[in-house]
Amino acid sequence: MRKFLPWIVVGGLLLIVAFWYVNIKNGAVKVNQEVSKEWGNVETAYQRRNDLIGNLVKTVKGAADFEKSTLEAVTNARASASQVKIDPSNMTSEQLAQFNQAQGNLNSSLSRLLLTVENYPDLKANQNFLKLQDELASTENQILTARTRFNESVQKYNNYILVFPNSMFLGNYKEKPYFDAVAGAEKPVDVEFDFGNEKEAK
Repeated sequence: MRKFLPWIVVGGLLLIVAFWYVNIKNGAVKVNQEVSKEWGNVETAYQRRNDLIGNLVKTVKGAADFEKSTLEAVTNARASASQVKIDPSNMTSEQLAQFNQAQGNLNSSLSRLLLTVENYPDLKANQNFLKLQDELASTENQILTARTRFNESVQKYNNYILVFPNSMFLGNYKEKPYFDAVAGAEKPVDVEFDFGNEKEAK
């Protein structure tokens, strides 16, 4: 029996290493899936905002003789933003930068639209517009939360795959970029209107 003892010890060590390796790989799968889930939440939040913007444009167009160029700018920016798709399993910093740029352009055009709305006080009586205004403000907060949680999941993922000894076994897992907002994008779009100062001439 003693002559088999070294082989038993070696076999036991190999079994421990195999279980350790499998545990590391399974852990990588979990943190990678978490990133994918949180990115899905980011996309869902942005999609909700895009839908609200589309409804907002329709409401504004129907309620006022609105500037055509302003509406077209928002519509075009919304279409461009919705076309940027990212696969979270292969995302790059360049792709996120493109996504940020498209969303930033939409933010700018939406801000111009909302500023122009102030010249149309009749919209203050449009309940659909007021509801969309509130929902848009709420969605901006949801976007901020989704981006923060995504970055937290990326940090957890990157730490997991880069730390030693995990990095020895996870060479096929690549570091993921963080969601760095474009300049000014950290501020939600201002959707508050001071209609109270609008006075009809007597």
